[in-house]
Amino acid sequence: MFEGTLIVSFKSPTHPSFLVDDAYRKRAHGRTRPNRSAGLQLSSALHESGKSPELKRIWALGTSLMRSQSPASPLSQPNTIGVIGGVSVLSTLIFLEKLAYWSSRDGKECLPFVACSDPELSQELSFHTPLGSPRSRSAEIQLNQGAVIENLRTKRNFLQQSGAGCLVMPCHISHAWHSEVSEDCPLPFLHIGDCVTMELKKAKLKPIGAASTVRIGVLTTDAILVASYYREKLQSQGFEVVLPDKATQEQTLVPAMEALNRKDMKGAQNLMRIAIQVLLVGDVNVVILASDYLQGLLPQNDPLLKKCLDPTDALARSTIQWAKSMEKVPDNFF
Repeated sequence: MFEGTLIVSFKSPTHPSFLVDDAYRKRAHGRTRPNRSAGLQLSSALHESGKSPELKRIWALGTSLMRSQSPASPLSQPNTIGVIGGVSVLSTLIFLEKLAYWSSRDGKECLPFVACSDPELSQELSFHTPLGSPRSRSAEIQLNQGAVIENLRTKRNFLQQSGAGCLVMPCHISHAWHSEVSEDCPLPFLHIGDCVTMELKKAKLKPIGAASTVRIGVLTTDAILVASYYREKLQSQGFEVVLPDKATQEQTLVPAMEALNRKDMKGAQNLMRIAIQVLLVGDVNVVILASDYLQGLLPQNDPLLKKCLDPTDALARSTIQWAKSMEKVPDNFF
């Protein structure tokens, strides 16, 4: 029906609005950009997004479509991506830029996608800061999980009605309820843990040091909710999963987040480096940075990043791979 990108902030299936959010500007301030060698120099803050020609085009086109199309107008392309925004608008935008940049290389057009972001999800997850006791915060979130699942499923239905052919969630915490959200979904619904596991499996890694199996480290500020599904996915493929012990959590990650909260970037970076190194000295092959707060924190030229994996990179690559496979499907297939 039309080509391009529609970006909306979800309010209800019949009244979407353009996404506006200031909650993550403070967190984004001072963040460094991820490694360009991975194929993309990311916008590290919402106020910096205007520096990206690709994002300028996305926002301009999205605004134009919002003015000229009904919110219920479906996208006609079978390779349209539906993006369910998570608790961080910033992370959603960064994922969209990856999707746009990587899919439009070599002079190709950006993949069609529709993104749905809802700031209210942060309130339902009680997601104001990564500080505090992980267990107490996890218990609080579990009390709200019914509302969270309903929120995410409503977004899912909205994106289905908008013409999406595949769904993704570039949010680590939201994947704790991936099975509930994807239940009865007629569309492919990629899981970030599957995408990471598939890439590590294809890499054909070998044990290092004294390890008898390939060890994968998982670094996250939400150890209970996030680490569990990474452990399940990775162990199912024969990987040994290594998490920071309690002392490392309390002496590196927690103070790193405290430093980030008070905009002490150098302090947060140094503490994060220690946390990564603690895992690496345990003969870990790769460290998964499974937290929005950890991605983009280190300078792009930091050598430690060569031993780390951003899961949203794997999700973006798998999404593009799915879209390319749909380009080969005959028009009369459906």
